[in-house]
Amino acid sequence: MEVHRGRTTGLTFDSVAVGLRPLTVKEPAEFTAPHEGRNQDVDPATGARVIPVISPVDGSPLSAITVADADSIDQAVKQAATAFESWGETPAKERVQPLYRFKQLMEDNIAELAAGVTAENGKTPDESEAGIRKGLEVVENACALPFIEKGGLQEVSPGVDCHIRRLPLGVVAGITPFNFPAMVPMWMFPLAIATGNTFILKPSEQTPLTPLRMRDLLAEAGLPDDVFQVVQGDRSTVEAMLDHSGIAAAAFVGSTAVGKQVYSRGIGAGKRMLALGGAKNHLVVVPDADVELTARNVTSSVTGCAGQRCMAASVLVTVGDCSDVMDAIETEMRQVVAGRNMGAIISQSAKERIEGYIDRAESAGARITVDGRGVSVADREGGFYVGSTIIDGVAVGHECAGEEIFGPVLTVLHVDTLEEAIAIENTNRYGNAAVIYTTNGATARHFEQQASAGMIGINIGVPVPREPYSFGGWNDSRFGAGDITGEDGIAFWTKTRKVTQKWTPGAARNWMS
Repeated sequence: MEVHRGRTTGLTFDSVAVGLRPLTVKEPAEFTAPHEGRNQDVDPATGARVIPVISPVDGSPLSAITVADADSIDQAVKQAATAFESWGETPAKERVQPLYRFKQLMEDNIAELAAGVTAENGKTPDESEAGIRKGLEVVENACALPFIEKGGLQEVSPGVDCHIRRLPLGVVAGITPFNFPAMVPMWMFPLAIATGNTFILKPSEQTPLTPLRMRDLLAEAGLPDDVFQVVQGDRSTVEAMLDHSGIAAAAFVGSTAVGKQVYSRGIGAGKRMLALGGAKNHLVVVPDADVELTARNVTSSVTGCAGQRCMAASVLVTVGDCSDVMDAIETEMRQVVAGRNMGAIISQSAKERIEGYIDRAESAGARITVDGRGVSVADREGGFYVGSTIIDGVAVGHECAGEEIFGPVLTVLHVDTLEEAIAIENTNRYGNAAVIYTTNGATARHFEQQASAGMIGINIGVPVPREPYSFGGWNDSRFGAGDITGEDGIAFWTKTRKVTQKWTPGAARNWMS
């Protein structure tokens, strides 16, 4: 499969062979039935529904996927359960060996993988590679599992010892979004596999190809058959997975609305569940903030991945007179140009949704100081692009101040005091990330203590914890206990067995003896 690219972030893609396995059942141009902004059809030979995969970079067809139905899910679960019989009994030091080799294979093929991510997601090449490398940090953490979870034994009373073992759950699953086709799956399956589970991944139907390539590399690395599987599909596929009694646990990353549904359905089916949802991250600027650092950092946070990430800057709250910072941010934002140093939006429907927010804000009296509507990229007119945008002057209760836009759009609010800014952050229903820009340590400390968010940034616009620290927010940004990586990730994919033993007949006797 050849993917033809134009110029992005100063790099030229010329017919890059991405090495992804095409799943074409029918030419995508023949599909006619609408499906969540894309078309679908039924393969007359099998009766299976198929969905085309379209590149947001230029609108070209890449491939097509077959939607896995309940019978297909059942077959995948049976295969995973059979694989678990031996994989779950494999010593941890042996389980991580394929992951060592997988990491090396991913690094050896990172240019190809990044090109694939760019083709199906629209990120810039640098962003695609960065997402892969961030995911590989979790692989590194998983490889260290035998040393992290080495266990311990304690004599709790004379002659009585206790120790704890972490055991796998069995067949587990992950449901991942379009915005990080490589990274988010790697938040899940390395730890799940290293702890002895077998794993079924259902990626977004919008970006389904990169996970297939990772599956092939895992097989090349020596992972036994059916320990890791990929199933493709849409909502019906997810529902079949959540309803299946053979899946013990599932993790989800996506929007809050869908996350709530996934979490509730999985819990109702008796599964252990963790669902990470959306965000409305507030970045607070106080007058003593470093102007250059703040402007550059805020802009990067807003426009990175075209704003299609839960850690993106969404609302900027200025405290007092921050006009110099705002001038600098506007200057920086104008330097980020869609199709040149900023990637594409995932679909035409997403582009229309984002521009709709801007339109309605302008109609409500807001000032669009940087306007990214109506962008067209030369030689890629079929692609989906929204330029950098600043919306200034909306009321606190306006939709742009409270809803997740998921695009390169910054909403600006102005207040007089830091307490007002913190109150705005804390009254929003999300609790993913909150950031402050200041050169005063006491101010930063106060903000850290008062802001209602699971991840806090101080002079950093994308406060993603690096491994081994766990990723996860609060409030409507997360459903379920714990975070998705680090120690919490290990805990999520395992159950504990507590063992109390006595081998000394003459030990002192008490009620625990």
